[in-house]
Amino acid sequence: MIERYTRPEMAQLWSVQHKYELWREVECLAVEAWASLGVVPVEEAEAVRRNAHFTVARVAALEQETHHDVVAFTRALSESMGAERRWVHYGLTSNDVVDTAQAVLIKESGALIDTRLEALLEALRTLALRHKQTVMIGRTHGVHAEPITFGIKVAGWYTELQRNRARLQDAFAQAAVGKLSGAVGTFGNIDPRVEAYVCSHLGIGVEPVATQVVARDRHAQLIFAIALTATGLDRIATEIRALQKTEVREVAEPFSSGQKGSSAMPHKRNPIQSEQVSGLARVLRGFVLSALEDVVLWHERDISHSSVERVILPDATTLLHYLLGQMEQIVSGLEVSTQHMSKNLSLTQGLYHSERVLLALVDTGLSREQAYDLVQKAAMTAWQQERPFRETLMEAGIERFLSLDQLDALFDPAVYLGHIDDLFQRAGLESPPPAQ
Repeated sequence: MIERYTRPEMAQLWSVQHKYELWREVECLAVEAWASLGVVPVEEAEAVRRNAHFTVARVAALEQETHHDVVAFTRALSESMGAERRWVHYGLTSNDVVDTAQAVLIKESGALIDTRLEALLEALRTLALRHKQTVMIGRTHGVHAEPITFGIKVAGWYTELQRNRARLQDAFAQAAVGKLSGAVGTFGNIDPRVEAYVCSHLGIGVEPVATQVVARDRHAQLIFAIALTATGLDRIATEIRALQKTEVREVAEPFSSGQKGSSAMPHKRNPIQSEQVSGLARVLRGFVLSALEDVVLWHERDISHSSVERVILPDATTLLHYLLGQMEQIVSGLEVSTQHMSKNLSLTQGLYHSERVLLALVDTGLSREQAYDLVQKAAMTAWQQERPFRETLMEAGIERFLSLDQLDALFDPAVYLGHIDDLFQRAGLESPPPAQ
């Protein structure tokens, strides 16, 4: 991933240096496992651990000759050792090392991502609680519907991210499995206890039945979970962008001192961070197809997946990690305009009460069709003439069915908010009251 969208800790994790360090660790652990089984002399296993060294530059130089990165790596290790070098890669095939080390990288990247998820969840929690009672108009099809609160909107984002966190945790665990079962997965030249030893010491799982590689449905599930999480962030970003429109102005993403919105128009304050989240989420959704294609390999293995994974696994985890950090900054610094929310709420002069009036008329004994037609006619008049809805209802003869006191009660916005506590408890944002 390009530096612009990469945070330092994730860049270090997916560096070539760290990958080779993990390859070295797999090789050393395998020799130690053989020693525990009495195949390798203990002192030679200790010598491998002590003497096996490499440099990225030397591995690169050897790969130019061998055209095989694992062979180049094992030769680089061997150059730093004495007779103990014969035990390096003993009974192993390339993907015993590559897939097992990659499982550790997946596990480590998952831990970094989960830390970012936790920070964003806390930011959303804080924002939801702060605006639990901040009334705004709800919109369906982009058109005013009925009142909600901004806190309820954020609570929905919070619960979605909780689900995506659970999906990611499961997907990272499913993909963090290794294999040291030989050329076609049958342990033809290696003991299953070596595999168990190595994977246990690395803190990863074991593929129950491997070919020469770990099954790639695991990685496809991970990429899908990453893309779905990014799409959830895109949903938040798109809503912020819509609410930041000049005509709406209900929220605005942070705008730092000295920041410029346009090279031509000094007045501009654009939602560029949210737009960046939406754009990069498209990249992550595009990776899903590549990951699915990688599931299908010839027989016990080909390498058509390898080149793909060298791109999508580092890039997908790096991008999601970056986007979570960006969204946490947006949410933490989000500016919420209660003034414009109140102003927009009154734009239609009470039209959002139409359903409550409809139901009240049904309660008086009118058929739903009769009630709907009466209310719709008054609503359309209010819409077209930009007049108060209550006024057009009176002209339509609403007083034949409902008293003025009943109308007053129907036009009270507080009635829409009676279950806020229930919703926040269901979202896990508040605890239910103690039982009486």
